[in-house]
Amino acid sequence: MSETVSVGTTVPTERAVRYKPKLFFIKRISPLAAHRERWFYLMISPWLIGFVLFQGGPIVASALLSLTNWDLVHAPEWVGLEHFVAMFTQDPLFWKTSWNTLYYTVGSVPTGLVLAFVLALLLNERVHGVNIFRTIFFLPSVLSGIAVILLWGWIFNPKFGIINGLLATIGITGPGWLQDEQWAMPALIIMSFWGVGWMMLVYLAGLQGVPKELYEAAEIDGAGSWARFRHITVPMVSPVTFFLLITSMIGSFQVFSQSYVLTHGGPNNATLTYGLYIYFNAFVWNKMGYGAALAWFLFAAILVITLIQFKLAGRWVFYEQEGSRN
Repeated sequence: MSETVSVGTTVPTERAVRYKPKLFFIKRISPLAAHRERWFYLMISPWLIGFVLFQGGPIVASALLSLTNWDLVHAPEWVGLEHFVAMFTQDPLFWKTSWNTLYYTVGSVPTGLVLAFVLALLLNERVHGVNIFRTIFFLPSVLSGIAVILLWGWIFNPKFGIINGLLATIGITGPGWLQDEQWAMPALIIMSFWGVGWMMLVYLAGLQGVPKELYEAAEIDGAGSWARFRHITVPMVSPVTFFLLITSMIGSFQVFSQSYVLTHGGPNNATLTYGLYIYFNAFVWNKMGYGAALAWFLFAAILVITLIQFKLAGRWVFYEQEGSRN
């Protein structure tokens, strides 16, 4: 039943208006499942509390601080998006540190991946004592920290360092390395290869997971060593390459310790990385609000670049179970 309001227009009756659809997505759980669910949240409650207090809370606080001026002494002063505007228009060190970080990333990540892949290929061969060599190449990635950074500072010393000493034996005068504006960042890039052992280990696991049937079938079809490497090995370890590319890129954007310990950003800001610049603003120059804004921009940049890489991964990352590109 309905009432006619005007020509061609009707309104539903009271019964139709009061109709309530059933909520089919609401599902009751059994008492046993509810009991288990309560115990689940009870067991993870220490982690949840720790996350809220030590990670989630500071993340939210830093987002709010990025919109304020705070010198750690006086009360924060709300400035809105002024820090983000000044970042692009008034701060030359923002562009300098961004370039330095990009330089370090482009120089260290691709070369490190290639070096780790080559080492994994060599250590994947069945030769006597291969496990000893695997341990030797993996060990440096475990011995990381300030002590190793100081060791590299001694290696790059222009007067009595090992590298310049070896160059002198063949009649080459080595550069100033960390004391030279042109060679300081390449020195940090070379230093980053010290930790390729963990990437080598991941690549080695990926290589050992490639089905041998593929190599046997290709060899029966007459494929040579280069063809098997190009059309089987490289595509089958592409998921490993993608994983290492993402993780190493994120780590390179956050490089801090090397430049802080060895050069403190010098000479002439040649090694002033983005992470070190955030530290200086927040904890040395007491510009906590601006430091938080720089940190959030870094997060946004890493997020965008990572999403772009996930988007492009479908063109070159292969998965065995699908039999086609991802």
